[in-house]
Amino acid sequence: MDRQIRVRIACTIALLAAACASAQAQERKYPSRPVDMIVNFGPGGGADQLGRIMSKLLEPVLGVPVPVSNIAGASGNAGLSKVLGSTPDGYTLGTLTGLSVSAWAGGLGKLQIRDFAFIAVVQSSPSMLFVPNDSRILDYRRMLDAAKANPGKLRVATAGYGTLDDIAVKFLATKGFPMVNVPFAKPGERYMSPLGGHSEILFEEPGDVVQFIDSKQYRPIVVFGARRHPAFPDTPASGEFGHDVDLPNWRAIVAAAKVPADTLAALNAAVAKALDSPDWRKFCGETYTCIERKSPEESRQFAQRNYDDVSKFMKDYGMIK
Repeated sequence: MDRQIRVRIACTIALLAAACASAQAQERKYPSRPVDMIVNFGPGGGADQLGRIMSKLLEPVLGVPVPVSNIAGASGNAGLSKVLGSTPDGYTLGTLTGLSVSAWAGGLGKLQIRDFAFIAVVQSSPSMLFVPNDSRILDYRRMLDAAKANPGKLRVATAGYGTLDDIAVKFLATKGFPMVNVPFAKPGERYMSPLGGHSEILFEEPGDVVQFIDSKQYRPIVVFGARRHPAFPDTPASGEFGHDVDLPNWRAIVAAAKVPADTLAALNAAVAKALDSPDWRKFCGETYTCIERKSPEESRQFAQRNYDDVSKFMKDYGMIK
């Protein structure tokens, strides 16, 4: 073979090898394509708010689109199952909430903490009971009196069975105040239920219904915890009535387990930048959800402790075996 031809062939092979190496390096660079964000509850609720603002803040940091899709159902488990069904490569993220973890503790679904790679727990909020502003239920004491006098008549609009909402209803029943859990998969429908007369009480976080509070459509009657919330000093804590149940809801950004460590670190760093932004600080302040920064491992431990605490609480009160 002519030497010149051999040289040309060798050069061509070298160029092709370099091009392949460059393509492989580009493919290894994370992220090199859009990252999906799955919200595990319907439009309009707290998880949806989180997914959408986090998508907006992550896009300029990651340099790729972060499209949001809502997959509701089964107390948040339907969307989380979709996350677990994806390839664990960091290109499918999801919102995970304390509501869903409490459902696992109550035996709803088969998902577990270890199924997920925790990027960060980013929100925590108190849980409260609300009534329409014109409700005949004037305060928490009168609600308890009505529930005791009319067992199973008061209806509480909730996010589903096995959730924190359900735990609160079952807990009050163990204290002699039986009410009915009316579950809604769609937050908007849940918010409108008491206002439309389809239920009497709403279990929710203040940040999720802040617009209804500001417009005087809803008023809080109790916060579940030992102490009053500083933003609602006139609203009593359940602990003041001997109801020692603390039910904060929290939210995290997660992916399927086995996401590569370097990808998880990159996602945590991106989320940290989002949390440092003025837009996020404004958002969490207005929704009463600001929380101390957590690493992936700290987030996983936080979620596991919450699962263990809820499981113990439910066992202590005979809600599960």
